[in-house]
Amino acid sequence: MEIMLHPEWSYQAVIYEMNVRQLTREGTLRAAAAKLGFLRDMGIDAVWLMPIHPIGETNRKGTLGSYYAVRDYCGVNPEFGTMADFDRFVSTAHGLGLKVLLDWVANHTARDARWVTECPADWYERDAAGEPVVPNGWDDTAKLNYANRAVWQGQIDAMRFWLAEHGVDGFRCDMAMLVPTAFWQEAAAQLREVKHNLFMLAEAEQADLFDRAFDACYAWEMHHLMNDVAQQRVRVTSLRDYIYADRRRYPRSAMRLAFTSNHDENSWNGSEFTRMGDAREIMAAFTFVVPRGLPLVYTGQEIGYDHSFAFFDRDPIPSYAANSFTDFYRRLAGLRHANPALAAGEAGGEMVEIRNNAEDCLMTFVREVKGNRVVAVMNLSPYAIHADYYTGIYAGMYTDAMTGVACELRGHVEEDMAPWSYRILTR
Repeated sequence: MEIMLHPEWSYQAVIYEMNVRQLTREGTLRAAAAKLGFLRDMGIDAVWLMPIHPIGETNRKGTLGSYYAVRDYCGVNPEFGTMADFDRFVSTAHGLGLKVLLDWVANHTARDARWVTECPADWYERDAAGEPVVPNGWDDTAKLNYANRAVWQGQIDAMRFWLAEHGVDGFRCDMAMLVPTAFWQEAAAQLREVKHNLFMLAEAEQADLFDRAFDACYAWEMHHLMNDVAQQRVRVTSLRDYIYADRRRYPRSAMRLAFTSNHDENSWNGSEFTRMGDAREIMAAFTFVVPRGLPLVYTGQEIGYDHSFAFFDRDPIPSYAANSFTDFYRRLAGLRHANPALAAGEAGGEMVEIRNNAEDCLMTFVREVKGNRVVAVMNLSPYAIHADYYTGIYAGMYTDAMTGVACELRGHVEEDMAPWSYRILTR
């Protein structure tokens, strides 16, 4: 019997990051729940909710504050609704076969959080004046003291509350590298006693986070390289080198969150249209085929909304309907679900390159496992190129994943490829 290191649903999953404040005109959990059927039909498997907790008022940013200045770990932000609304959201998601991941901010709280007044002073790091330390210049927050093991258990008990009493399936852990890895190991051990198939995603890249703690971590370095390739600050050789270095750096079981946007990138650096331009589509496709990748879709991407959301204020999507972008992501999700070779972690196929005549522009590679094969031919450049490569044992009949058309991959391929063009072939 094959031992699965991660929840079974996660290997071929597509994750959706939900910004409740901006997804709908109402900006509520009740309104957001009405979008879940749309996301399920598009091929989403798990919804990661940005923090749904009450937000602090001291040094509040903007009119509504930062999601990441948590006032009460066991409450629901009244901006979004009630605990009953949250429970209905989870129930609706589960009824549709979707998992729900809750954003967890372990490093700090709001400066006027319940813990500041209700817990002993040594739950927080303190400055010379006895005030809670401000971490990283985030002056609406207060740094928790992980030298105090009571803080560890307080965090774990709060996480258990959402697992045991409100049915969430896991956590995306904000700035996970700012607290001890040993804390995450202890948290994972205790929480998996509550939910054995708990899923844990770290916003960090340290390899030791995969030691008895997390299932997946961010691929920030790859994301920045994708932006750089799109803007031609580097060539595709840098992306190729990253993939091989990543293989050596992490255990084979490590899942890496792959994305063209998320809440940080979108609000602070611009939408994928701004950062990636004409490369936006091929880069999105790349996140679905890259080895070990766990692809992410951020709020608005599913309808091609080209906008950088305000972070601390209401800035909702003005209109929401399926379109060509929805169909694009539906096809990519279908590609991922239908092909075990594209699974994340140890279940998926490693990348085997087919050498070609333009390796500073063109990536030609195969991922294969248990008789399933995916061939990607990707011109990751703004140049029209004449591609020339030999497929060897990978020649044969395939289906084009994006068009559904049957096609032959000849032993010797010569083809003209437009800038940022690609083919993904399956058999």
